[in-house]
Amino acid sequence: MESRDILALGLGVTPPWRLADQRLDTDRSPHVLEIRLEAERGAMFACPVCGRACKAHDFKDFTWRHLNFFQHHCRITARVPRTDCPEHGVRRAQVPWAREGSGFTLLFEQAAMALVREMPVLAAARYMAITDKRLWRIVEYYVARGLEGIDLSGLRGLAFDETASRRGHNYVTVFIDMGRAERPVVFATPGKGKQTVRAFKAFLRAHGGRPDRVAQVVCDMSPAFLAALAREFPQAAVSVDWFHVVQLFTRAVDEVRKAERRHAPMPAAARWAVLKAADGGRLTHKQAAALAELEAGDFLTAAAWRIKEKLRWVRRAASLQAARWRLTCFLRHAREQVAEEPLLDAVARALDTVEKHRTLILQRWTSTYSNARLEGLNSLFQAARARARGYRNTATFITMIYLIAAPLADLFNSI
Repeated sequence: MESRDILALGLGVTPPWRLADQRLDTDRSPHVLEIRLEAERGAMFACPVCGRACKAHDFKDFTWRHLNFFQHHCRITARVPRTDCPEHGVRRAQVPWAREGSGFTLLFEQAAMALVREMPVLAAARYMAITDKRLWRIVEYYVARGLEGIDLSGLRGLAFDETASRRGHNYVTVFIDMGRAERPVVFATPGKGKQTVRAFKAFLRAHGGRPDRVAQVVCDMSPAFLAALAREFPQAAVSVDWFHVVQLFTRAVDEVRKAERRHAPMPAAARWAVLKAADGGRLTHKQAAALAELEAGDFLTAAAWRIKEKLRWVRRAASLQAARWRLTCFLRHAREQVAEEPLLDAVARALDTVEKHRTLILQRWTSTYSNARLEGLNSLFQAARARARGYRNTATFITMIYLIAAPLADLFNSI
C-alpha cells in the first residue's frame, strides 16, 4: 500500500473524493501538512436537502484544521461544489469529513470535546493551538445538539436551586430530574426567581414532558420559587430540602458571631468552628478549643451554635409523626433561648422562616426522593466553574454545567 493510500485511509476519504496532493510546509512554525482533496471529474453529489444525486453547479475552495500529523499541524483543502437540484435549486454540498459552517474536521472536534470534558477550556484551547473562543463554538454546538435529544417524558420528580455564575448578583438556576441516577441536570437558565420556573415548564413541554405529571418538587424556601411552583405546577407536592434549612441557621450563626465580636474579642478559630458539627470529626484542635472557650465564656454565639446543632436531632426522626413532634419541640426550645436577646435576632428570623414553611419542611419525611441529590449539586457546580476557567459569559458557564452533569450520553456518537 502506497503512502498516499495510507493517508486517504486515515482521513476516511471515500468516493467521489480522492487525495490529490500532500505537502509538508517546513517554512512555518510549527510545520503544517497540507492535504488537498478533489472530487472525481463528472461526479454526482447529493443535494443537502433531499439527497438526490445532482450535477455540480460550481466549486469553491474550503480549508479545515485536522488532527495533528505526528508533531505537525494538518490542514485539509478541498474544492466543494454547489449542487444544482431541480427541486431545491443551487445549494452547497456537504462533505463527509466536516460539518457545515465549521473550520475543523469532525475528528478534530471529537478530540476537542474529549479534552474539554477532562480539562479547563482555556487549557484545552492552548493545547490544540486554537483560540478559546473557537473552542467554545465547538462545545456549544455539540452540547446544544445533545440537549435536543433529551427525553423528559418520564420526569416525575424535580429539584432545582440557584448558584452564582460569577462574583456579584449573577445567578444560574439549575433543574435536575430526581429520577436519574447519573447526570441529573436537565435544564439550566440565567437568573433566579419565578421566570426560571416558567422557562423550565416551556423546556419540559418541548422535550416530551407534561407539567401535570410532575408529582414532587424539592427546592429552597425562596418566596419567588414557591409562588411560581404554586402557579406552574399546582399538582406537585413541594418539599423544602434539608440542606437549605441547615444553611439558613448556619448563616444566622455567622451573623451572630459578627455582631458579637464588635462587643467582645472572640477566639481566633471561632469563625470556622461554629460552622462545623461538633460530632463530625472535622474540627481541628484549635477549632475545638475555640468552641470550648465560647461555651465557657457564655457567648451568645455559642447559644446560636447549639440551636443549629439541635437541627440534627430533628433530622434523625424516623417518621413524619416523630419529625413533627421534634420540630415543634425544637422551635419552642429555640425561641426560649433567643427571647429578649437582640444579638440573636438573626436566629429568631431563621426560626420564623422555619415556622412559616414547616409543612414543606416536614414533606421531606413523605417524599420518595433524597435531599442528598441537591446537596451533591454543589460539587457539580464547583466542577463546572473549574472546567469553565476562562469562560466568557453566563451562557458558556451553563454550557459547562450541561457538559459535566446533563444526560448527553450520545454526544460523541453524534460527531
